[in-house]
Order: sequence, then structure tokens, then C-alpha cells
Amino acid sequence: MASLPGPTNPFPPPLNRPTQSRNRHRLHPPLAVSETRLDLAKLKEVEARERKEETNRKIASQKAISIILRREATKAVIEKKKGNSKKLLPRTVLEALHDRITALRWESALKVFELLREQLWYRPNSGIYIKLIVMLGKCKQPEKAHTLFQAMIDEGCVVDREAYTALMSAYSRSGLFDKAFYILEKMKTISDCQPDVYTYSILIKSCLQVNDFGKVQSLLSDMEIQGIKPNTITYNTLLDAYGKAKKFIEMESLLVQMLRQRECQPDVWTMNSSLRAFGGSGQIEMMEKCYEKFQRAGIEPNIKTFNILLDSYGKTGNYEKMSSVMQYMQKYHFSWTLVTYNIVIDAFGRAGDLKQMEFLFRLMQSERIKPNCVTLCSLLTHMG
Repeated sequence: MASLPGPTNPFPPPLNRPTQSRNRHRLHPPLAVSETRLDLAKLKEVEARERKEETNRKIASQKAISIILRREATKAVIEKKKGNSKKLLPRTVLEALHDRITALRWESALKVFELLREQLWYRPNSGIYIKLIVMLGKCKQPEKAHTLFQAMIDEGCVVDREAYTALMSAYSRSGLFDKAFYILEKMKTISDCQPDVYTYSILIKSCLQVNDFGKVQSLLSDMEIQGIKPNTITYNTLLDAYGKAKKFIEMESLLVQMLRQRECQPDVWTMNSSLRAFGGSGQIEMMEKCYEKFQRAGIEPNIKTFNILLDSYGKTGNYEKMSSVMQYMQKYHFSWTLVTYNIVIDAFGRAGDLKQMEFLFRLMQSERIKPNCVTLCSLLTHMG
């Protein structure tokens, strides 16, 4: 890639200022005294301002230390739950709750939520309840999610589509499809909680995780009856599942259906799912045709796309094509990830090129990319 030529002289040209006589710069005595007095006044003003700023900095520092100490004390109460404090800092309690929800520490999160509800400043909030219900769903705690859902109603929170979808997701993630479908049917009877494409997509994904394609077809038919069109996320979820299940006919049919719709355009995730399905099953020619079609559709590849291509070529022994992909990545400045290194190290191991394996391993370490168990397993398998 050609670089733009830089300027021959990076510095601006000197200004041609006319020379002036020294007499013009001479000050008359009265004016010089007057200006000296002004300078002293300005100097005092600057010193006073600096003293004030320094005082303000000290006060701000003391306030910051006070806030930090109070937060630390609040955290100690949260961690140990000692005493019966009902005047904890709102920000600290909410931050503690958010951290535990993000880390899926459901038991600790519920304890902090219990502490939150004891505070004098607490007001019921639908958003907090929904986040907790979603977390409990991910942690396979559907009954606790239902308990929170009921508490949400008891506290007078607005129970909308998002809340019902969160509870439905909690049931479906744990394989309790009867209860999940019951929630779906109940939503249809409530005017403000009608299921949307997001609701159906979540339930479809849960059914696909247990390979229940019958329920999936039933949900897709129901969507059509309700006048709800699948979106890109729905199609991508279906494509990925069909690919993993080796249902290539259904996969191709779905791709054609998706490409015909103007409202639902394929994206890089669609491309990667398709390439992974065909490449993983050794259908290299079909994979390449798909890649060309997506390129013509204006979809740009990302690092995951190249990792899929490298893995597919490496496992089928197409080392020349693998080399072409690596050259393309280098040309267009795609940085290698841990996954890329693992794929290429394994490919060189399969080809019996132990020197290249060792070189790549050292290069990986120089790039400060930490090897994982996949890297070490490849090295042990091929190098003994």
C-alpha cells in the first residue's frame, strides 16, 4: 500500500517581519512606572488565584477521599452484610449489583438485591427486575426467576413484553418448554404484551439447542399467522443450527428465502455460519461458491471469516489455498488472533512441518498472545 509523500520541509516558512528601530521600543519614564504598577497588581492577582485553586484542590481531594472511604465501607457491608444499615450509598449498591449480574453470580446478586430493597431510598424498578430475571435464566434458575417476576408484580412494577420474554427465556433455557409456551400463549391475550420477533427468536434458539426442529417449524408457522416476519437474527440462528445438524438442503432453502427478502439482508454472521457449515463438512467447493456470492452481495469478511477458511483448508490439506488466505490477511492488515495461531499451528503439524510450528509458537509469544490448552495440545500431538 503506497504511502503519501510527505512535505520536503515540515516546518512553516519564516515570517518576514520588518526591522524596527530601537527608539520605537523605548518607554517614557511615566509610562514605565505605570506599567510596572500594573504588572505588580497582575502578579498579586495571579498569586491569589493560584492560592484559591490550590485550596479548592485540597477540598476536592478531601471530598474524594471521603467518598472513597464511604464506598469502601458500603462494599464491606455488602460483602459481609454485617449490621442493619439502611443508608448505604445508592451508586455503590447499584454498581455492586451490576457487577454480580454481569458475572452471573446469581446467589450474590440476589443478596445485594435484598440489601437494595431494604434501603430508605429504594424505589421498585422494572429494569432491575428484568436484568435479574435474565441473569437467573442464564444460570438455569427458572423458579427463582418466577419468584422475582411475581415480586415485580406485587411491588407494582409495569410488567411488559420485555418482562414476559425474560421469564419465557428463563424457562426455555432450562428445557421447560411447556411453561415457556404457556407464557407465549398468555402474552397473546394481553394487549400491551404481544410477542414480537425477538420473543419468537429466543424461543426458537432454545428449541434448536435441543435439536427440536418440529417445535421450530411450529413457531415459524405461528409467526406467519401472527404476521411477524423473521429478522436477520432469526435466520442466522436457524442457519447455524441447520449447518451443525448437517441439514444442508434446509440451509440452502433458507439462504435463498433470506436473499429474496428486502427487509432482511444477510450480514457477515450469515456468511460465517454458511462457510462454517460447508467447510466443516469438507464441501470446499460449495464453501467457496458461498463466499463469492456473499462478496458479490457486498458483505465484507472479518477475522472470523478468515479463520473459518484457514481451518477448512488446513483440515482438507489445501495448503496452497491456506497460504493465499494468509497472504491476503497480511496484505490488508488483518491481525492474527489466538484462534488464527491455533489453526495454522495445527495445520503445519498435520503437514509435518515442525520447524514452522515452533516458529509460529515463538512468534505468538512475541506478539504477547497467551497460548491456551488447544495450542499446547497441538504442539504435544505433533511434536511429541
